[in-house]
Amino acid sequence: MTGMLLSSSSLSGDDVVNAQGEDLGNIKDLMIDTQTGKIEYAVLSFGGFLGLGDKYFAIPYNQMHVDAAEKRVVLNVDKERLKDAPGFDKSDWPNFADQTFRSTIDSFYV
Repeated sequence: MTGMLLSSSSLSGDDVVNAQGEDLGNIKDLMIDTQTGKIEYAVLSFGGFLGLGDKYFAIPYNQMHVDAAEKRVVLNVDKERLKDAPGFDKSDWPNFADQTFRSTIDSFYV
């Protein structure tokens, strides 16, 4: 049985909420492992106002699920906790192949 298949562009820009329905931002990009073809991380834009002062966060994709009925993505993390998540500047992306970076991100969301 196959789950729902979506294009990456259909997820890009989608709203992200937590289980309580609070707005957590939107998806800016997806990071795909070129060897497995699997989505490893969604890049979430959070904070700021009208795109100013917002910060980007790499979210392990397995921590999210698509709410197809509402056309949004759900991340089960408290909004206040997300403010403390390791993030990066939208003009200075990290090396997603770096195992230290990935370990830091993955352990935050466990």
